Amino acid sequence: MFRKHFSPFLALRYLKPKRSFVSVITLISVMGVALGVMILVVVIAVFTGFGEKIKETIIGFEPHITVDANGLLTDWPELMEKIKTVDGVTSMTPFVQGQVIMDFNGRRLAPIMRAIYPDEMELARMQAIVPEGNGEFDLDLDTVVIGDELARGMGIEVGDTILLYSPSEIDTLVQAINQAENAQTDEERTKWFEVARDEVTVPSELTVTGIFDSGFYEFDANIVMVHLEVGQSLYALGGDVHGISVETADAYRAEETKEALLEAIGFQYRCMTWADRHQARLEAVMVERQVMWFILCFLMIVAGFCIMNTMITVTYQKRAEIGLIKAIGAPEAMIARLFLIQGVIVGAFGVVVGLGLAFLFIENRKFIIDLIGQIFHIKMFSEAVYGFPDGLPAVVTFRDVFWISVGAFISCILAALAPAVIASRLEPAKALRSE
Repeated sequence: MFRKHFSPFLALRYLKPKRSFVSVITLISVMGVALGVMILVVVIAVFTGFGEKIKETIIGFEPHITVDANGLLTDWPELMEKIKTVDGVTSMTPFVQGQVIMDFNGRRLAPIMRAIYPDEMELARMQAIVPEGNGEFDLDLDTVVIGDELARGMGIEVGDTILLYSPSEIDTLVQAINQAENAQTDEERTKWFEVARDEVTVPSELTVTGIFDSGFYEFDANIVMVHLEVGQSLYALGGDVHGISVETADAYRAEETKEALLEAIGFQYRCMTWADRHQARLEAVMVERQVMWFILCFLMIVAGFCIMNTMITVTYQKRAEIGLIKAIGAPEAMIARLFLIQGVIVGAFGVVVGLGLAFLFIENRKFIIDLIGQIFHIKMFSEAVYGFPDGLPAVVTFRDVFWISVGAFISCILAALAPAVIASRLEPAKALRSE
């Protein structure tokens, strides 16, 4: 029984705080592991939170699935009837999307127009991204809803009137003017001016009824929302549309609904989920997260070297005691187990302390970031730049915490292997003679 508990007893005795150099470096080893675990948990949680924030923003604004035919949809009413029968589909709306010329008080930009005919569920979803005091998400034949960044850049407020031109009409007008300039007679010149007058659609004069804030700069600075018929008129589509937007019961299972849609409507149509349309952005965040995992794992290696240094120092300072223990019959396995248990204890304490510090930092991250900003007089993670009104996003998952804890613990045990082997092979006679 004594032999069974001898190694843990001696390991704890060697690690017990004393006013000695060994105790100091033992404490440093524990803190090295703790800081490594804390940094890994915090950074990975922030990257996870950032990825989830992007997904939430995209899902809150973009349609979960879009259906098109790489061209115009002429049979969209019948297609919508087929889509309606698919399980998981909650709402849908036809859409026309493309670039337009926007004019406000002589200033012009070329945002993306998204023309929809939303049902009540879609209206409620879009109204959720219109902040209080920024009007309402109300679309009819003479109204428009624009992003807050676009409104801020152009100086537009709720109630102002803007003009929308179709780019194709600009091309027609330029061609007609060029033909008129090259005309040989006044009759021919007048004819081309009449063509320009007859073929160019009158610009749509629309009143801004709402200014939305999706939380994503790219959407807020580049998209204007109009009624479907306005988009059809600007693009001279008649009754055709570019595609159909589909909302699902669970956006994170849109891929399954997409497969069911293709089976219901036929594979001659193209279905794209929100993840398909933003694949490059989502993959960039995922790659950055994986690279950060790889880089920060070297912190665990550094912490392992700290533990190895501690154990080797203990071996050197306690060589006489180790030699004496071996001289009275202690086997090599017992001596090796002594140092492995020290690695286990340091690893366990380091992981526990590190997790505690990580959760404490994440819970108070907004206060800590603001405090650092005040000390160094800098604005860290500005809401205006990053769009995080609630502070830096962070999501802690059990999977990340588990693998970080296990990795740190294993690195501590591996770091204790070399000192354990050195101590177990120490010859009693040489160790006692050196004292």
